[in-house]
Amino acid sequence: MEADNHTCDTLMPGLRKSLAVTSLSELESEQSGAISLFRVHGGPNLVVPVSYGGTGATALEAVRAVRALGAVAPSLTVATMMHHFSVGSLFGMAEVAGTPALEAALRRIAGQRMLVASGFAEGRVGQGILAPTMQARPVDGGFVINGVKKPCSLADSMDLLTASVALPAPDGSTDLGLALLAADVDGLTVHPFWSTFALAGAQSHEVRLNDVFVGAEEVLVPQPEVIEKLLELHGVGLIWFQMIICAAYTGIASRLVHQVLERSRGSVSDRAALAVRIESAAALTEGLALRVDSGDTANDTLARALVTRYAVQDAVVRSVGQAVELLGGMAYVSSCDVAYLAAAAQAIAFHPPSRTSTAEGLLGYFAGQPLLVG
Repeated sequence: MEADNHTCDTLMPGLRKSLAVTSLSELESEQSGAISLFRVHGGPNLVVPVSYGGTGATALEAVRAVRALGAVAPSLTVATMMHHFSVGSLFGMAEVAGTPALEAALRRIAGQRMLVASGFAEGRVGQGILAPTMQARPVDGGFVINGVKKPCSLADSMDLLTASVALPAPDGSTDLGLALLAADVDGLTVHPFWSTFALAGAQSHEVRLNDVFVGAEEVLVPQPEVIEKLLELHGVGLIWFQMIICAAYTGIASRLVHQVLERSRGSVSDRAALAVRIESAAALTEGLALRVDSGDTANDTLARALVTRYAVQDAVVRSVGQAVELLGGMAYVSSCDVAYLAAAAQAIAFHPPSRTSTAEGLLGYFAGQPLLVG
């Protein structure tokens, strides 16, 4: 992971070093200070364009930095995946359908290193990542929003919440809008939700919006002439999301693999096979990133992103199982770290889209049809 660590240290100087002085159990607890360190060391600006005052990481740089962080602080890395997705989506939309209010908000995000939580759909099998779970009702001067998002990572540390909202259309149908809300707005509350020990430091709780009023300028309502371009951005966002998922969980698994290699557990062929498998997952992720950096964000790149995601998911799960076995029972019972990392890595299977929801679309794509994934 030399290249990954070097990239992370270059883009977010001092972050890995600051995290490394704290035990894994402390970093992964609900009281963890990892997210605060992420902010201090410039993490929120990783994928923010340079033109807005951000770091402007390429896709390749981003996945390498995320993999390095995943090996040090899993909860932090998982918590900030949706931040990167939300920020990337917002800046992409600003280029297509930006408003003065949105432009000002984006400059504020970069200048103040704001953390952006995501109210997009997540956590339910078959639920599209941009399918709205919140309703926006037009009122004088703006909208009133109601809805619930659970789990919502960064719930305790977020400065802003982005959310897809259902907007009633005059003909009775529903349009899709994008809301950008301050975390301290009246009517927004956070409630305990995450009940498992794994990834507790990601602050994944329930966020409720109860009659939250937002000004008209705080809800982006795409005009018909830019819908097609926004749909393209939706695809780009999904590609980035799959890349970041792959990088984060490859990093978590890599920490276990590193322990196997460092302690010379198992035979030489066992260790070589384990290293090959996890490095193959990293190589697949980097290959996808290079494709994105080349400017290729067409439909077939989304298909490749999904293929990469599921291939990496299989490699991560198998690598973790083999690493735990090779480390042995004494390593498992003498410290909570092995069991914790093994449990945290399994969460890769729970991020959208699920295999079930994409199976038909992928089979159709392999048969020459356009890929449609929500």
